[in-house]
Amino acid sequence: MLNFLIILFAITLFYFSIAERFRTYAKLIAFQGVILFGISFLELKEVNLVNFIFIATETLLFKAIIVPILLYRIINQNRVYRVHPKAVPGFYILIISMIALIVSILLSNFLNSEFVDSIYLSVALFTLFTGVILIITHRLIFSHMVGFLLMENAVFLFSMAVGNEMPMLINLGILLDIFASVLIIGVLMNRIGSRFSDLEVNNLTRLKH
Repeated sequence: MLNFLIILFAITLFYFSIAERFRTYAKLIAFQGVILFGISFLELKEVNLVNFIFIATETLLFKAIIVPILLYRIINQNRVYRVHPKAVPGFYILIISMIALIVSILLSNFLNSEFVDSIYLSVALFTLFTGVILIITHRLIFSHMVGFLLMENAVFLFSMAVGNEMPMLINLGILLDIFASVLIIGVLMNRIGSRFSDLEVNNLTRLKH
């Protein structure tokens, strides 16, 4: 079951490369939150109320519910529904993603250690690369925000790779940091949306107080 969830998570990363609608991005982020909950729950050595509440808060409440709601709100308020027409075509992004997966597997084998789970490390690196690929190949701020959210999921998987006992304080700090980032970028997009017809990254340099 655990391996199935890990593979399913990796498949969602490929879906990011071919998706053209931002609502699909929001759904994938929510789905990844559910998958991460399943993975972290199955990895628990000891099931107690404190661990369950923390995992459920970080994955189900934040990643699978709050963040997708914020993303949908930004999509509807700014009427930004599809990726920029000048973005790199999905076919090429898919090829880049496949290369990123191969590189991730090779790196995880190179960094092989008895203290690190190579499967988690491979998926974590692949998730990190996917976030970077979205940021590099897309021109709209929304895509960049989703890329940063994927990178946060990569950090979560890195914590799973180095041990089953998750560092609560570090994960909580990451959770609060990403939550603040979503709110800040949401404010920026609302501001830019009121001044420009599309939410390109280049418009950040033209935004005035």
